[in-house]
Amino acid sequence: MRAARSARLSSFNTPSTMTNPILVPVRLFPLLLFACTAPQPDGNSLDVSAFASRLAKNDAQLVDVRTAAEYASGHIPGALNLDQTGGQLEERATELDKSTPVLLYCASGRRSAAARKYLMDQGFHDAVDLAGGIASWTAAGKPIER
Repeated sequence: MRAARSARLSSFNTPSTMTNPILVPVRLFPLLLFACTAPQPDGNSLDVSAFASRLAKNDAQLVDVRTAAEYASGHIPGALNLDQTGGQLEERATELDKSTPVLLYCASGRRSAAARKYLMDQGFHDAVDLAGGIASWTAAGKPIER
């Protein structure tokens, strides 16, 4: 019984089945599914509509955590650019008012989620990010400025 099972498994893992063009997409699909999806909205990630509503209240600090080049290519009007990956957010977080809500966004939502977590760890109690980033904002037809 054990020999038969080993024979079946070894025949399945032969180079011809491992590189079979039909099986390659099937084997890669789970990896691609999780690698390419943006973070899903949670209690601190807002969809475009909710983010725009919060922004319309004019009672929050709007922070773009993308690079300067990304910011220059188009940003939400009124946003302060504090590059999260370049360290500007950490260097200048003290310039932000902890008692005022902070609205964060990036390109797709990953950096802004990390920035939100960082700010909350620093004592900011009302920090939210834009689910899907500026890509979702522009896809919804919302304004940007260059």
